[in-house]
Amino acid sequence: MTRKGYPPKPSVLETIFNLKYEGQDITPQAASQWLNGKMIPRLDKLKTLAIVLNVDLSELVPPNKLQKLRTAELKRIGTPEELRWENIATQQDKALFSHFLDLPEPQKNVVREVIMALYKQHCE
Repeated sequence: MTRKGYPPKPSVLETIFNLKYEGQDITPQAASQWLNGKMIPRLDKLKTLAIVLNVDLSELVPPNKLQKLRTAELKRIGTPEELRWENIATQQDKALFSHFLDLPEPQKNVVREVIMALYKQHCE
């Protein structure tokens, strides 16, 4: 917060957060727990906090904890399994998939066959 010009006070965090968050407002107590590291907010709130502070999520939470929060969020909102990959795929995975979609159909079929063969060999 300090780097963004805000004093690290619960009342300030509460105010700037609640102006942007579309859900239920947070309390000064919740803001205090966030600032003191006693509690990590849910992923939807972390995303809003990252927007408010103009930082990447990885600056707020370590990658391993971020992955756990993403998994918990999927369980909480009941996201269908077919949408799950979008939340857990890395940027590299998404870029690779984008390249895959640009391939002609015969090459896509080759890639599919390779992936299925590797999956059967290593995951079944």
